[in-house]
Amino acid sequence: MAEKSVVTTVDLLRHGEPVGGKRYRGQIDDPLSELGWRQMREAVADHCPWDRIVTSSLCRCHDFARELAERHSLPLRTEPRLMEIGFGEWEGRSAEELMAEDQQRLFRFWSDPLNNTPPGAETLHEFEQRVTGAWEDLLQQHAGEHLLVVGHAGMIRMILRHVLDMPLSSMFRLRVDLAGITRIEIESHQGQQLPRLIFHGGQLK
Repeated sequence: MAEKSVVTTVDLLRHGEPVGGKRYRGQIDDPLSELGWRQMREAVADHCPWDRIVTSSLCRCHDFARELAERHSLPLRTEPRLMEIGFGEWEGRSAEELMAEDQQRLFRFWSDPLNNTPPGAETLHEFEQRVTGAWEDLLQQHAGEHLLVVGHAGMIRMILRHVLDMPLSSMFRLRVDLAGITRIEIESHQGQQLPRLIFHGGQLK
């Protein structure tokens, strides 16, 4: 008898607006603003198709994930490897501030992030290793489930890049909105994985 394939569904939810506005926040642990809480609550509304919730350890993700898990009595797992990329000396600073200091340095990072890592920052290769490692572990440990993963723009870009087999240098071309939702399905059969992007920046139905 042929072995059946197993389908795992993962919804990726970016956090809402944090306190402090738009900046290279990285691993600074700013909480959600009042608007950020509202954005995330509106994004999921009363939907609950998930078997469990997995979240970054940073509070702009974890605090909402905990509230949602408690509301629906879902298992909650905290995964530090899903934390945002570390921006080193750029953390806490806006693009406008960095451009005023050295416009070309920021443009070099945008155009070639592999070879223009910010001072003291995590490299894209390091970020790739930890995020994709966490991703593959989740797929193995929770095969056949429907997961909600609450995380960051960089984390979601990295997972999408991995799933779509994009060049690492192109990941920042992907736009990920605050409280935006991305759905990926992974069909596994006899050790092979077939991932599919179902929607990006869409809505739950």
